Amino acid sequence: MPARDVRPRIFADREDGGRRLAGELRRRAWADPVVLGLARGGVPVAAVVARWLGAELDVAVARKIGAPSHPEYGVGAVTPEGPAIYDEAGLRALRLTAAQLAGAEARERAEARRRLERYRAGRAPVNLAGRDVVLVDDGLATGVTATAALRDVRAARPRTLVFAAPVAAPGAAARLRREADDVVCVAEPPEFRAVGQWYADFRQLGDDDVLARLTP
Repeated sequence: MPARDVRPRIFADREDGGRRLAGELRRRAWADPVVLGLARGGVPVAAVVARWLGAELDVAVARKIGAPSHPEYGVGAVTPEGPAIYDEAGLRALRLTAAQLAGAEARERAEARRRLERYRAGRAPVNLAGRDVVLVDDGLATGVTATAALRDVRAARPRTLVFAAPVAAPGAAARLRREADDVVCVAEPPEFRAVGQWYADFRQLGDDDVLARLTP
């Protein structure tokens, strides 16, 4: 039997993902929308979405707290100012406590503050109160950083809060629907393993890449 062709679910790059995501988001009406790119990878996607929606663009920052023995495995996340959140099931599985991760939490919060200060470059944050807010990332794997960012944004009292990404793990998208008013994705493939597998070009981004998209 020939291998199944999955190319229709692969994005050329983050901008391509943004165009296809914008096509989904343009199907609904928005009230004074703001698009927030979750730095770093979500910002190029968000910049395209904001252009298509005619929306204001700003940045959000959340940092993953990795397991000590496997830093890429996120067991928690933190924003520049909000409380850290933890995946309690993940902590139990690894026999960890939040107290044991206090050092990692402090380091990630400091990095989140550094990034936000650099990306804002002295600009005041966009007012979100009473507006439709779309938080955009390049993909959704576990959802822990997205959850931290959504809770941070929710505190700013938006009218509605939507999370959007070109691709998401189905289970993570389902869990995130408890945090956002809606979750919009182009694809939720059951064979999802990692965000990068769905992009032909998924290069790592630096601060300058983020700033280039945020500069008017």
